[in-house]
Amino acid sequence: MPEIKTRHLMTFRIRPPEPPLGPLEYGDTPFGRRWVMPVPGGRFDGDRLRGRIVFGSDWLIRRPDNATVLDVRLTMETDDGHLIGMRYRGLRLGPEEVLQRHLNGDVVDASEYYFRIAPFFETASDKYGWINTIIAVGIGDRTEEGPGYEIYEIL
Repeated sequence: MPEIKTRHLMTFRIRPPEPPLGPLEYGDTPFGRRWVMPVPGGRFDGDRLRGRIVFGSDWLIRRPDNATVLDVRLTMETDDGHLIGMRYRGLRLGPEEVLQRHLNGDVVDASEYYFRIAPFFETASDKYGWINTIIAVGIGDRTEEGPGYEIYEIL
């Protein structure tokens, strides 16, 4: 089997919502503790594309094993006006104290927990059509600016 190689696609930073937009908590469902987080904006920057996050939402569920599953859909707009849809599923897990700090909005070093995503993209743009046919992975963190990812294309 060939070795897996990657190429940096973008740095992705989400602007957290401010009250009253904050999380909508459903409570304990049959699948776990559910909440929905609006994504009011943000920024993405890479060698081949850059722009802003227009809007989106993050449907999170905290499973009984304390892993949090992310289910996110976003609309992105490149600096030259092309729209790209991004959807990803992800997983965040770690020690309870670390995860609570993360949920409280504290800066938590990425080495203290596991935070990975698998994004897929959709666009009608001829210029950025290549993004429809890639597989990507992301490594998440939380800084003072909010949650974000380093996203890599799998070559």
